[in-house]
Amino acid sequence: MALMKTSNPALSNDTFQDLSRAQYGGVIDETTRMTLNGTVNKTGLLLLCAIATACWTWHQFLQSREMTDVAPWMLAGLIGGFIVAMVTIFKKEWSPVTAPIYALLEGLVLGGLSAFMDLRYPGIAIQAVGLTFGTLGVLLLAYRSGLIPVTQKFRMGIIAATGGIAVFYLLEMLLGFFGIQFTSINGSGFIGIGFSLIVVAVAALNLVLDFDFIERGVQSGAPKFMEWYGAFGIIVTLVWLYLEILRLLSKLRSRN
Repeated sequence: MALMKTSNPALSNDTFQDLSRAQYGGVIDETTRMTLNGTVNKTGLLLLCAIATACWTWHQFLQSREMTDVAPWMLAGLIGGFIVAMVTIFKKEWSPVTAPIYALLEGLVLGGLSAFMDLRYPGIAIQAVGLTFGTLGVLLLAYRSGLIPVTQKFRMGIIAATGGIAVFYLLEMLLGFFGIQFTSINGSGFIGIGFSLIVVAVAALNLVLDFDFIERGVQSGAPKFMEWYGAFGIIVTLVWLYLEILRLLSKLRSRN
């Protein structure tokens, strides 16, 4: 991850200011600058893109209830989404095109995985969706009301926690090739559930950092295409949060 002042690699500390200076040389036209309403609208559009493809892979899975039928689409979404995300991060001006493509590709993964989990644990997908958007709404209200001040210590704490989680997941993946499994963390015991609760909390707090940096972008007069880029950053965090909530709920349900 390219981490500077935010744990979301899509949103770094100087992104908006640097682009604003480069694009306009310090002179901002009100009709061509980033706005909060524009970013909110584009976030909604990206969510609709993800939901559309998620519904499609969900339907494909339900027709046969075999993961092999949707696995190629999920793999394409996973690999394609990663590539498009990297392109978006390094070519921010392309985000009006790449951000919707990313959302569509991620929807392929989320739909297939959610359908599989919902077959195993009926109702788990809608619970995860509800908790994800509920968390988004609560944290947005808390941020706007000033209940969660985004200080430098807060930023660094979330950055450190997110980096630690990323390193652990990478290590777990690499060790998995050698047959080494973290059964206690991945299991449904107290350690596994506790770990998932911590990860969900860190993922949720990343949304607060996203809100803060988008607000800074609006205040600094970032170019219009950064609305798409800001929306892309929110979607990246929401996808992570949803997956972690889905994982947590599956652990809780497996205890029954």
